[in-house]
Amino acid sequence: MQRLLILALILFHVSLFSQNTAIGTSEKLVFTASYNMSGILTDLAEVKMETSPVKTSKTTLLRLKCTATTYSKWDSFFKIRDLYESYVSPRSLTPYLYKRDIDEGGYYKFMQYTFSHKTHTVKSLKKKRNGKGEIWEEKKNVSIGASTRDIVSTIYNIRNIDFSQFQKGTSKTYKVIFDNKEHVVNIKNLGQEQLSTALGSKMCHKLSISMNNDVLKGSNDNLLWLTADANKIPVFAKFKIAVGNGELKIKFASGLKN
Repeated sequence: MQRLLILALILFHVSLFSQNTAIGTSEKLVFTASYNMSGILTDLAEVKMETSPVKTSKTTLLRLKCTATTYSKWDSFFKIRDLYESYVSPRSLTPYLYKRDIDEGGYYKFMQYTFSHKTHTVKSLKKKRNGKGEIWEEKKNVSIGASTRDIVSTIYNIRNIDFSQFQKGTSKTYKVIFDNKEHVVNIKNLGQEQLSTALGSKMCHKLSISMNNDVLKGSNDNLLWLTADANKIPVFAKFKIAVGNGELKIKFASGLKN
């Protein structure tokens, strides 16, 4: 299930100096996550993406919070409580702090990144539970590229892309740090398509997504639709992973910037 949420988060990157024109400070997007079980697409979990301002001693950051929670009837089968969040500049969405806290059927993992953009490094803190139920920690300094971001800030940055400069049939590659490694994400613009959604009928940008690791499978099996308007809301996604395939569908949106 964490891979299901990763799909909602792995999109792509823009310049560190881009301006945020699409993301508001009190936005809430809610999705239904479905998975193919024995040939039947079944609604298993709810995914939420929320933004909120956070004041520090020196400035105000924007908190980008993403959660995945199984519906209660599935908790006894495989309970999931996943949290991904990034604290970013409200103006440029440049990340300063990232946290990932997942609890899936008894499997626990925590990751934290503190970004130093001047030195192109990340201070990483990793926590996991061993077979005895004990929590162990691992700290590292990880070198990253000048434009590498975490997964959460990456998905929000896609919504500031100028699609007039990203034409149908063209592709771009970007870098995301995940599990202390940089991964290449390839995005291809497949053009526009009209979709019927919970928000109404929407003209959307259709994108294909692929990665250089084992999270997503296939080159054109992972698809994302963003509304072709100023908010560029992710309204629908299809994904294929090693153990199956599924979908994400939007069911609610509020607090939009535009």
